[in-house]
Amino acid sequence: MQPWERFKAIQKKLKAYSLVLGIASWDSHTEAPKKCFPYRADMLSIISGESFALQTSPEYVGAVEALYAGQDTLSTQDREEVHQAKRALDKILKIPKEVYTEYVKLLNMSQRVWEDAKAKDDYDLFEPYLDQIIATQKKLVAYRSDTADPYDVLLDDFEAGMSMAKYDTFFNTVKGELVPFVKEVLAARPTEKPAFIDAFYARGEQKQFVEKLMEIFQYDTDRGLLKESVHPFTWNTHSQDVRFTVRYLENYVFSSIFAAIHELGHALYEMNIAEALDTTNLNTGTSMGIHESQSRFYENIIGRDKAFWSQHYQSLQAIFPKQLGKVSLDDFYLGINWVEESFIRVEADELTYPLHILIRYEMERAIFNEGVDVKSLPTLWNEKMKTYLNIEPKTAGEGILQDVHWSGGAFGYFPTYALGSAYAAQFFYTMKQDLDFTALLETGDLTPINNWLKDKIHQYGKIKSPEALILDVTGEPFDPQYYIRYLKEKYSALYLKG
Repeated sequence: MQPWERFKAIQKKLKAYSLVLGIASWDSHTEAPKKCFPYRADMLSIISGESFALQTSPEYVGAVEALYAGQDTLSTQDREEVHQAKRALDKILKIPKEVYTEYVKLLNMSQRVWEDAKAKDDYDLFEPYLDQIIATQKKLVAYRSDTADPYDVLLDDFEAGMSMAKYDTFFNTVKGELVPFVKEVLAARPTEKPAFIDAFYARGEQKQFVEKLMEIFQYDTDRGLLKESVHPFTWNTHSQDVRFTVRYLENYVFSSIFAAIHELGHALYEMNIAEALDTTNLNTGTSMGIHESQSRFYENIIGRDKAFWSQHYQSLQAIFPKQLGKVSLDDFYLGINWVEESFIRVEADELTYPLHILIRYEMERAIFNEGVDVKSLPTLWNEKMKTYLNIEPKTAGEGILQDVHWSGGAFGYFPTYALGSAYAAQFFYTMKQDLDFTALLETGDLTPINNWLKDKIHQYGKIKSPEALILDVTGEPFDPQYYIRYLKEKYSALYLKG
């Protein structure tokens, strides 16, 4: 069998393992009973071990190495497949199988423990698991590289080519431009928060509107479904099976609305990847930064735009006449863009949101490059919340336990939220050169906007790198000043009109 045929045959088996593990993960996050996790974690570590053994087998490694050596003879798409396979191999070849499978087992247990700890505001319950996760991550990084800074290795996992040096430059721009602007907006903001924001909104009616949002954004329910989870997320194995979750807070309806729109952005990206890529390793978003650019584009640039709600606000009012019947569109628009220092990242306003990400970036950097002890993390978290947002969490649930990412070992992911928001702004200014964005939102039909994103970004999956994609779409390299411009234009108009 030639290297290409051997590569594709083993890749198909790896995809089968990935499907099984993925479905089990989906079930774990949505509806699996609490007591199933110890046995499940043991079984899933065995399946993960089989996948690991296949991916590191001499047959597969030989095929990838041979194809990589002869890549000049391959088509652009096939060459990128081989590049992705080689990149994945380089990450795991030096890792012992037993270390890998024990880590998978740990992660399958820790997610359930994190959920319990969050519900009980009990950091002590999760701390030993977090300690093990961090220790194992450090061990894995050491196997992979004995020269690179540990956190740089993890950052590169989620955004290839990114490093602390590059993120420092980006975040310094954000801090320098936005921190004083946020203070200016907060000083000008009305003193009284609109009462409808924190009114009671029944869970069943919230679900009704989320299902309407699925129609508005053209989510194909024949290829996906909606569930609930402690932390909203999107899951997929290929373009024909893309699912997402939300959570419903009856004292904060915006949580489900904007989580749904955010996750729909992720889901539409995956659904719009060319179906021909489903049998390749290119059938997902090119990076988490680009992925978050799509979720943040839908959530904020579309979902928090007054023109969007000019078509859909009446539907929300009809579902919640008591809470919103007397609230004007202008007042509602201010409410969905209300700026305040808040504890919960996923419910933070668009303007202060990057400061939440900055906190997590600095926390992770301290963990992996400065040796901060796990016991001191809640104190460090609270100190950074006071520094950047001038508030201090009263409980672990509204502080260090609020996000799911660390329970899954996803260190290095958080910075992509801010990076993705900045990517989204640059895409937005380019889109406005091609489309009358506001006029299209006012029609209520998102088809032209969805098609623009599909044609320019989604369909390519991982064929194009983030850098190449941004350059192809916008005609210039990434520039965070578009993000600063977008936020200042929008929030100056809202709060600093004079």
